[in-house]
Amino acid sequence: MAKETHIATGRRKCSVARVRLLDGSGNISINKRAFEEFFPRETLRNIVLQPLVLTELKDKYNVFANVNGGGMSGQAGAIRHGISRALLHLDPELRPVLKKAGFLTRDPRMVERKKFGQKGARKRFQFSKR
Repeated sequence: MAKETHIATGRRKCSVARVRLLDGSGNISINKRAFEEFFPRETLRNIVLQPLVLTELKDKYNVFANVNGGGMSGQAGAIRHGISRALLHLDPELRPVLKKAGFLTRDPRMVERKKFGQKGARKRFQFSKR
């Protein structure tokens, strides 16, 4: 019997994650690497696991994610967003729980661009009257 696959895309900052949920024992693989190897920091691992822990499905599904772009924090947020959206495909009744926790909203905060003729996005050169 073929295993049921739930696919979703998650995004944060410049990171994009394609996430697949399959029936299994709770293994997580990111870019074909082990979860602990890809995210050495405990805080980032906790961010990724939040939707699974909240819905108490951590040990029921294997997660396979391909993520690219951005930094480690953005990638962790993108995977969390993708897992949350995949869980909705699995069971639409999880929506109120995930929505209340804020896992279904794409975090729109991006780095502001540097403006021409200035030092940075907000920093300005010191004004000189003379």
